[in-house]
Amino acid sequence: GVTLGVHCGDPATGYAADHLEPGLSIRHRDPGANMALQFLTCVGNTVRTASGAEGFVIGQHAYVLADLPEEALAEVTVGDPVTVVARGQGLRLTDHPALTVKNCSPELVERMPGGTRADGRLEVHVAATVPAEAVGAGAGMASEFANTDLMGAYAGLSPDLSLGLEGLRIGDFVAIEDADHRFGRGYRSGYVTIGVISTGHCMLHGHGPGPSSLITGPAEAFHIVRSPDANLEVIR
Repeated sequence: GVTLGVHCGDPATGYAADHLEPGLSIRHRDPGANMALQFLTCVGNTVRTASGAEGFVIGQHAYVLADLPEEALAEVTVGDPVTVVARGQGLRLTDHPALTVKNCSPELVERMPGGTRADGRLEVHVAATVPAEAVGAGAGMASEFANTDLMGAYAGLSPDLSLGLEGLRIGDFVAIEDADHRFGRGYRSGYVTIGVISTGHCMLHGHGPGPSSLITGPAEAFHIVRSPDANLEVIR
């Protein structure tokens, strides 16, 4: 399918929507080929339509999700072929052996704000920190497939439901606390997973905006910097 009007940098909340999927929702009709598409595609990969328009992958949600300029999206319809230049699965950060990379293209790694610090930690800029209790649907699934839906981000509700996440935007980098996504997705105290918000609001509790996994490992291996501008717009 195609969702118009929502792009990286736009709010991820406030919609009367069911798992808002921005831009293109891409899958292959053959189950085996679709599994390869899901697992090999990485955030930041180039997506090209039959007309030659280009965008980039912003995450997975049982579909590969891609952001393209609005005028390009308006020319695409269900059934049109697209090409995904899949690159990055299996990527390693040789200066950070404690960290595991998931769904992250080399181009995205190069352009993400931060980098290796003098103390050896990886500096990563995030727009928000996600508490462990916000993790909803997606726990226990393979971290190369789909994403993690969040419990919070319900604007206008009590703080115990909104969890301070109602300001999330599509494409925001986030740090999920006590989350180990090396082998699937699970709770582990002292671990952190860096993700990117790839889907938007859903009215069903436990299925709020969803981050796709990017980098995961022990918290002491990261230096997290809060920055409101930490968004996938960096790769445009």
